[in-house]
Amino acid sequence: MKQAVIRVVLPLFKLLPYRLCRVLCNLWLQSVANKDPKTAMRQLLEVENGLTDLINFVAVGYDNGVHVKHRLTKYHDFFVDRLQPGELVLDIGCGIGALAHSMATKADAVVTGIDLNGENIATASQFQHPNLTFIQGDALQELPPQPFETIVISNVLEHIEHRVEFLNTVQEQVLPRRWLIRVPMINRDWLVPMRQELGMFYFSDPTHYTEYTQQSFEAEMQAAHFTITHLQINWGEIWAEAQPQKRANRQ
Repeated sequence: MKQAVIRVVLPLFKLLPYRLCRVLCNLWLQSVANKDPKTAMRQLLEVENGLTDLINFVAVGYDNGVHVKHRLTKYHDFFVDRLQPGELVLDIGCGIGALAHSMATKADAVVTGIDLNGENIATASQFQHPNLTFIQGDALQELPPQPFETIVISNVLEHIEHRVEFLNTVQEQVLPRRWLIRVPMINRDWLVPMRQELGMFYFSDPTHYTEYTQQSFEAEMQAAHFTITHLQINWGEIWAEAQPQKRANRQ
């Protein structure tokens, strides 16, 4: 039903001038805002959710296939600046490979990217570099057999239900000396607890099992027997470097 309405109505809207559409949209939003505050807040936040989805969709095309936030927030720099030439890096949940490509080309690291999504790997494979390899697979079941010096998980951990188990399993199999981690924060702005108070979904992605405060992130790293050696907060996200504690220290 929804798709049928879109197919019929969308072409009609395309015929209208942008300014007229904007006026009509603003009038409708004002009518929503004039409802009782609880109803108005809920409905306006639902509109914001849809608008955010559309902005993210357009943001990928705006920078020719890579979300514009990669460039504007310069988040690749956090990872690139911490790597040495020739360092063996495993990028778990590499997505379309943009970060892996940056680490290979700018830091001269030897990077293997793994992602469960075949479409992501097909897109990532368009990045070509002698130090860059992409494989499709489940990081808990199909890790490359060789050891790596550094594990990168950028906006990945929050998608995993049993995170401490995941961290420990990968650590035991790959034996990296450190992890470079990026995760979203739950207290990024006041609209998050507002959505929660209204009984709405309040994570930034429907596939997230958690989003973090600094305290909850630190507690999770401690539970996994990791020591955080660096932590910073940018753009409503935590960026951290962590090292596994020596087994002798766990006893």
